[in-house]
Amino acid sequence: MTPEPAVLATRGLTVRYGDTVAVDAVDLTFLPGSRTAVMGPSGSGKSSLLHALGGVVRPDGGEVWFENERLDRLSEAQRSRRRLARMGMVFQFGDLVPELTLVENVMLPLQVLGERARPARSRALEMLDALGVAEVAHRRTGAVSGGQAQRAAIARALVHRPAVVLADEPTGSLDSLTAEQVLDTMVAITTASGAALVVVTHEHVVASHLDDLVVLRDGRIAVGAPA
Repeated sequence: MTPEPAVLATRGLTVRYGDTVAVDAVDLTFLPGSRTAVMGPSGSGKSSLLHALGGVVRPDGGEVWFENERLDRLSEAQRSRRRLARMGMVFQFGDLVPELTLVENVMLPLQVLGERARPARSRALEMLDALGVAEVAHRRTGAVSGGQAQRAAIARALVHRPAVVLADEPTGSLDSLTAEQVLDTMVAITTASGAALVVVTHEHVVASHLDDLVVLRDGRIAVGAPA
């Protein structure tokens, strides 16, 4: 049987900030439907790795392959378009648009991709309901709790059925019970769609919900695979 091709992979990935090497020659492979936790102490390169995987930053060395295309060779505009269309990203503090309601925030990726307002709103409400915040869907971000806003940010990352979901401490602002429920929902949704899920976390309980573990120390893989 032919092995399933990777949806996202790195070869010798290196990211530097001045003289500091944040990610040091990392090789990783993520298959469709894979669920990977990335752990390590503060300053180990976890967030830098995630940003390079998502094309937010261009690496200083090595390669990033996404859906059989060299992501690192694309222009910033091209990387942004790939990220919008085929990736879902969750940042530690959500980064919702404060002038919009939660449902309008979740609709944004769909509308930018050309979806009509009515089906986009319907899909956004469906995702907010799955994440347990449908009751505040029509409130602006300033009128909801930090945990509710974070769940809306997760809904926004999932709403367009991306091929890869990259999440940086997605449950950091949630209580432990809600965090487990949200992780279960993220896993269920990405499993159903066949998306790869990569989660940066400090929490072992979060990592326990995922199948694979990568541990970074000083920008290098200390333990784990896929590789």
